[in-house]
Amino acid sequence: MLLLRKLEPYFSNVKKRLVKSPRYYIRDSGLLHRLLNISSYDVLLAHPVIGKSWEGFVIENIASVKPRLCEMFYYRTGAGAEIDLVLVLPNGQKWAVEIKFSLSPKVTKGFHQAANDIKADQKFIVYGGQEEYPYPHDVRVISLEKFLQRLSTVQL
Repeated sequence: MLLLRKLEPYFSNVKKRLVKSPRYYIRDSGLLHRLLNISSYDVLLAHPVIGKSWEGFVIENIASVKPRLCEMFYYRTGAGAEIDLVLVLPNGQKWAVEIKFSLSPKVTKGFHQAANDIKADQKFIVYGGQEEYPYPHDVRVISLEKFLQRLSTVQL
């Protein structure tokens, strides 16, 4: 019925203990909110599920515009270094994507370590704002809309 999206873990040749169980997301955020009895935007903003809800929404939008042979994963080590979404493009590039609902997003050193582990070519923070700006360590903070435009026009 295509209600869930299964995201497999990314495995690379790192000598680290990796989390190997898949992640699942309810693909329809409206359905998720209804199941959780979230009746308005104000209720959603106060609900503890808002971060995961935004994460699932972003992943679904990315899945809808990604190149056909682009693969999607997540990455997490036993020590907690994590990337919400790893995109492996058909040309071999790896994009590390951290997803934050906040209008002033920040990432932990675990994100940077994970991006180094997988040898990410591009690093992004997709957030709930509209601006695009640089972040330390060659990370780009970008709106969902601009990220989707960038991904849909990537040269393979």
